[in-house]
Amino acid sequence: MSRTTPEASASPDGTPSATSSAVTPSDPSAPESGSLGHGLKQRHLSMIALGGVIGAGLFVGSGAGIAAAGPSIVIAYAISGLLVMLVMRMLGELSAAYPSSGSFSSHAERAIGPWAGFTSGWAFWVMLTTAVGLEGIGAAKIVTGWLPGTPEWLWVALFMVIFTGTNLAAVKNFGEFEFWFAALKVVAIVAFLVLGVLAVAGLLPGSDGANTAALSEIMPGGVQGLIIGLLASVFAYGGIESVTVAAAESEDPVRGVASAVRTAMWRIGLFYIGSMAVIVLLVPWNSPDLVEKGPYVATLDTLGIPGAGQIMNVVILIALLSAMNANIYTASRLVYSLVRRGQGPKALGRVRRGVPRPAVLASSGFGFLCVLLSYWRPDDVFPWLLNMIGAVILVVWLFVAASQLVLRRRLEREEPGRLTVRMWAFPWLTWVAAAGIVTIFVLMLLEPGTRVQVLSTGALTLILAAAGYAWQRRNRRTAP
Repeated sequence: MSRTTPEASASPDGTPSATSSAVTPSDPSAPESGSLGHGLKQRHLSMIALGGVIGAGLFVGSGAGIAAAGPSIVIAYAISGLLVMLVMRMLGELSAAYPSSGSFSSHAERAIGPWAGFTSGWAFWVMLTTAVGLEGIGAAKIVTGWLPGTPEWLWVALFMVIFTGTNLAAVKNFGEFEFWFAALKVVAIVAFLVLGVLAVAGLLPGSDGANTAALSEIMPGGVQGLIIGLLASVFAYGGIESVTVAAAESEDPVRGVASAVRTAMWRIGLFYIGSMAVIVLLVPWNSPDLVEKGPYVATLDTLGIPGAGQIMNVVILIALLSAMNANIYTASRLVYSLVRRGQGPKALGRVRRGVPRPAVLASSGFGFLCVLLSYWRPDDVFPWLLNMIGAVILVVWLFVAASQLVLRRRLEREEPGRLTVRMWAFPWLTWVAAAGIVTIFVLMLLEPGTRVQVLSTGALTLILAAAGYAWQRRNRRTAP
């Protein structure tokens, strides 16, 4: 397969410069001229990076992992957290060198070829837009619990309208929404950790301290339980990549990416691994409340915090709305970058006042279509769609590792000054990360509950790769 030749530089939106010989159209921009704005301030980017690791998957989905793995869930989150740190470091190196709204998709094109950028970009777009619909449904369920009798679809529609409108306006509006959403999530998780640490130490009134009896067996589910916990933990980290997309519209993309990546380690260690440690020290791992109520609600109930369930419902609602907002934003910027590189319908690349509005509408529209599918075809089409995107994040991470292996050597040879962020122990840790990702694929294939996700995602990836390669060959033939 053809690969792009080394290029001297690239524009912030991922469009190859005039010196590039990549097999993309000579003018991949949309019919209307225009480029993305730079309305995100450093405070926006810092808080997006901080809050981006706190999602609804952490608050809700971790319960099933704890039930399967027991106290070894802390080990599972530590292993998957280490993998995510390596991936983010690689992505940070590339995004600091080549700030782009296409992020990993642009890097894959530059390193491997247009087909790779096409495949990773459109696969991630499908995943993000489907997630928008899922998050809207989840948020609506919480609100209808407070306001019984109100139709769920009405709340989904309202949330979609609000966040579509937010993303159609100036990018600073997205930044402000995410700033405050992220701030509330950070306050909530920090408050939880403070209460938890006090309770573990026996300093919280009414607390008996850590439940050491629950730690008598670290791996009650054996290796199988640890594997289930590991798989559950990997996907809880999804969404952390958004900061490298947002950085392209910040005042100082290089500094923004560098700052976000360099603080990723303590954020992951504190919010994820710290939370899991507090939970298993306070709540018996085999308590049914961990799954039925969610691990955070179960912990707050154990501590006797009044109204714990409603407090966490508010936090989860904020996390879901934040994810909707961020996913619409990230999906629209990916589409914009793909179109600018000649890998999508030109109409979606039009920009007005710094915002790719057709891309925003397309991303929101697909998300709302997913909501309709969940009502119309809940037994076949909707589950098939969910399985199809089940392992997309792993495919993207594998493209990141491959791209970093190629581009790091190219940068060292041609433009070492661009390496403001460097991957640790290159290339050894890059190969370790790639091996870790492949191992997770294998574990998913061996696990009956996740095997269909790997196969469905694999089919989607192959279809997109074939389409991308066909698009690449067509562009090569039509290029002047």
